[in-house]
Amino acid sequence: MIIVSGRVVVKEGALQKLRPVMQAMLSASRAEPGCIEYYYGPDMSDPNAFLVLEKWESWDALDAHFGTPHLKAWRAALNGAGLVSRELVAADGDVTRNV
Repeated sequence: MIIVSGRVVVKEGALQKLRPVMQAMLSASRAEPGCIEYYYGPDMSDPNAFLVLEKWESWDALDAHFGTPHLKAWRAALNGAGLVSRELVAADGDVTRNV
């Protein structure tokens, strides 16, 4: 199982504007083949940040996720809202990579 985890920070006030797009991203991603779990959650230490947790059956499923239209739309919305930082790591045992 591949676990993706990390943290995303956006400009002040942008997170509220992103909520509808975030919900669409969650729903579409959870429906993908190979997706076991997909979550966004608040970072209680920063109101402009959220945490990411994903579980995928395989690297192939995760790689397919990166090519989906909803991920491309999500990244465009995130960049348009004022992305400050994005730190995500995928791991499967000893194998890790930045995503």
